[in-house]
Amino acid sequence: MTSLHYFAPHLNISDRDHPQRPLQIRLGALLKVALLFNSRGNVFIHSLVSFVCLLSFAALIPSTSQANPYPDHPVHVITPFPAGGAADVVLRLVTQKLSEGLGVPFVVENKAGAGGGIGSLFVAKAEADGYTLLLTSSSAMSINPLLAEKSLYNPFTDFTPIVLIGSSPNVLVVNTKEPINSLSDLITQAKAKPAQFSFASNGAGTLSHLTGELFNQYAGVSMLHVPYKGAAPAVADTIGGQVNALFAAYASVSGMVKAGKLKMIGVTSLNRLEIAPETPTLSESGLKGFESNQWWGLYGPPHLSGAVVSKLNAEMNKILSNKENKKRFAEESIELMGGTPAQLTQYLRADYSKWEKVIKNANIKNQ
Repeated sequence: MTSLHYFAPHLNISDRDHPQRPLQIRLGALLKVALLFNSRGNVFIHSLVSFVCLLSFAALIPSTSQANPYPDHPVHVITPFPAGGAADVVLRLVTQKLSEGLGVPFVVENKAGAGGGIGSLFVAKAEADGYTLLLTSSSAMSINPLLAEKSLYNPFTDFTPIVLIGSSPNVLVVNTKEPINSLSDLITQAKAKPAQFSFASNGAGTLSHLTGELFNQYAGVSMLHVPYKGAAPAVADTIGGQVNALFAAYASVSGMVKAGKLKMIGVTSLNRLEIAPETPTLSESGLKGFESNQWWGLYGPPHLSGAVVSKLNAEMNKILSNKENKKRFAEESIELMGGTPAQLTQYLRADYSKWEKVIKNANIKNQ
């Protein structure tokens, strides 16, 4: 039986070093020997010549991935929420900069509904080719799945993590008529009027609601939760004195703080806001370790290839580490972050675990 052992003297190769040779070199050497022995009329060698010729031709044809490097046509970035809000600021940066860096349009599509479930499920079921991505927030990944009677997706298994984009804290504000100028003042007032001292939120099950419940558990108080349908009415009633306090995004209240209609008592991140450095964090004011942030991440469908993930992650980290981009987002009270896909999963897992405990301890029912 003919084998490479028989051809070895003519190829000047051995079984030991043969596997290390590039495919084209090995095929070329094998073809050379096959042609040498073909003149003897050996049927096996004649067949081998034909086979090696086919392999050689195939080896010269570039693969599809080489011919069409990712991405080579528009990428659709799904966001599971309606247009407007802080997510739009993040979306504009990500899609614009990815389009510039990778040379194809990154097109935003809003697919709202079911607390982020509609858009998230759409991506979870999309083809894993890198042309459908999910730009989502902590609301859809680490809060809503905990509050849904039956979640439409699993945030840990139904998506491929790409990068943690950034985070933004809530701020704690009170009416200027309240005799409260510090965290300790607020806790004193809340303890003096248990179940009467109230805090507003953007709605039941929102981050502002859960932040208030986390505050209750950290501070050992029982502030009464008053849910509203959105930030605007919650801010209006806090100014009017119908509620005592409010946890809200900085952008929702900054105008009223500057106008002297609200007092900002603290920030829910571990670091002070660059845009409001005079306001202490709740952690440094006495609630050590207190943290509540809205965050955004970029995901793909499940089983997205490592090559696509690596390319998107590398490009995103360039965008997120850019000093001008960081400065621009600091003005919106957003801290750009970045990192590896594994770090995004780790961040999600910690956030999910935290809110799971808060929801259980506060006995918050499915929304």
